This record gives sequence, C-alpha cells and structure tokens, in this order.
Amino acid sequence: MGVRAVLKKYDLPFEDRDIINDPSQRQEMIEKTGQMLSPCVEIDGHMLPDVSGEEVEAYMLSRRIVQPNDIAPEAPINQACAHETPQAAPMTFRS
Repeated sequence: MGVRAVLKKYDLPFEDRDIINDPSQRQEMIEKTGQMLSPCVEIDGHMLPDVSGEEVEAYMLSRRIVQPNDIAPEAPINQACAHETPQAAPMTFRS
C-alpha cells in the first residue's frame, strides 16, 4: 500500500500486476529482479526490487522524476504490509 500511496501522492499512473495468482507475472518479476520479494517497481526501465514507498519516493525525487509536495500519502510509506507486521499473540502458561 505504501508504494501505491506514493504513486498516488504524485498523481502518477501505475499498473498493478498480480504476482500471486498469475504465474507468468511472477516469472517476469523474478527474471527482471533476480529475486522473489515484492513489491517491485519499474520506473523508466529501472527496476526497484523489494522496495518501500519511502524508497520509491526518494528514488523519484533524487532523479527529479517528481517535485517535492506537501500532500500526505493515504497510507504509511515506510513500513511492511499490515499482513506482514508481527501481531501480538495471547500467551498461555501451563502450571
């Protein structure tokens, strides 16, 4: 969500690809990046593998692809996806 939030912040068009349910999309990602982690973002032919929204934003700003703005992203851009974040689990003790 962080990568999408950054792209939306700068009003950039993007294409989501389903690497989970589409083996051909997953294979293309692996061939282009040399690894299996996601998200991966390709910008002007340059692949950013296993990247956060924060890293995508820094890359685009450093290459002047976008200009800084004060728009708040609609999701956190510097953390793992919610389903990847460790959750507290109840503990049970046996006596």
